[in-house]
Amino acid sequence: MKLRTAAGQHTLAREYFVSEEVFLAERERIFSRSWLLAGHVSQLAQPGSCFVFDLGDESVIVLRGHGEGDERSREADGSPAGGAIRAFHNHCRHRGSRLCQEHTTLLGPAIQCPYHAWTYGLDGALRAAPNMKEVQGFDRADYPLHRVALENWEGFLFLNLAPQPAAFAASLPGLLGKFGHWRLPELRSVHRTVYEVAANWKLFFHNYSECYHCPTVHPHLNKLTPYRNTENDLDEGPVLGGPMWMSNPEGSMTMHGGRCAPPFPGLSAEERARVYYYILFPSAFLSFHPDYVLVHRAQALAIDRTRIVCEWFFHPEAIAAPGFDPQPAIDFWDLTNRQDWELCANAYRGVVSNAWQPGPYSELESQLAAFDRQYLAALEPAVPAAFRRA
Repeated sequence: MKLRTAAGQHTLAREYFVSEEVFLAERERIFSRSWLLAGHVSQLAQPGSCFVFDLGDESVIVLRGHGEGDERSREADGSPAGGAIRAFHNHCRHRGSRLCQEHTTLLGPAIQCPYHAWTYGLDGALRAAPNMKEVQGFDRADYPLHRVALENWEGFLFLNLAPQPAAFAASLPGLLGKFGHWRLPELRSVHRTVYEVAANWKLFFHNYSECYHCPTVHPHLNKLTPYRNTENDLDEGPVLGGPMWMSNPEGSMTMHGGRCAPPFPGLSAEERARVYYYILFPSAFLSFHPDYVLVHRAQALAIDRTRIVCEWFFHPEAIAAPGFDPQPAIDFWDLTNRQDWELCANAYRGVVSNAWQPGPYSELESQLAAFDRQYLAALEPAVPAAFRRA
């Protein structure tokens, strides 16, 4: 077990939660340059399917092509996928109109702008531009949709809006090559809940990263995974977290403490008896259970408002089995989420006070201290000198 240490660190200063200048710097230096979890390949099961990912003023279309002209791709089981998965900025190259206004849809063979009918193939190439032939020097090849960097990690799709993105592997240290037994590319979402909470986005990462609060706030969770039954196998960098041992090694995190499905094939006895919790800076939390995977995606809507999209993923074989019922897992985490969101909102109501001053982290909050180090390293030197701690 790794030694916990918060290294005498204090919480972030008030300004990091209330300053619009800091929030704008976060948008520019963190969210616009980081690899962000946007979705899962199961959302693009059919050729021509797409979803829209929004970040502030930016909007991205993530789609699967029809195959013609595409570099062919394959699913994890080797079956044809229908076409390559790509991502494009969601605006027309003519006058900037949004192309896809629905968040999920099934496209036809092309994307047509609703304003002047400029039409793009699913590879992003401009196929038709009515009445532009009379424009001297106009060449459709000069106006494809703007590409957005996209990476597929075990079925999870990540986007990076930077013109020259950092290497993707550097964003997931410790996770690459791990969790293969959970068969992540094959999973399907059985339920999605969207929450919007009046709190700054960092407070949700802080809350997820410690179980100091669990005995009093989450008595049922604490019964299933006592708050000291934990260790951190990743304790520095953009991925932080580790496993917790369940009181019942044959159980899971559900309302009844049992499993909603058989454990994933190939898990060791140790893996079946644990839940693995990780934050993916700055956009997501992944929770690997013996029978399902839970995903939280965090979106900073404003300095004081955060959207959390929570999804429960099971394997199709489990979903198809007679009597399959994911509700105990859904109800358990919906209850836990709502308890946590109230904590985050209540903490935010306190840190905005002019009288509030940073408090010291306990040794049970070492992951929060590590998150703050990662956050400050990503933000500097954009933060005004007056905000920085000595």
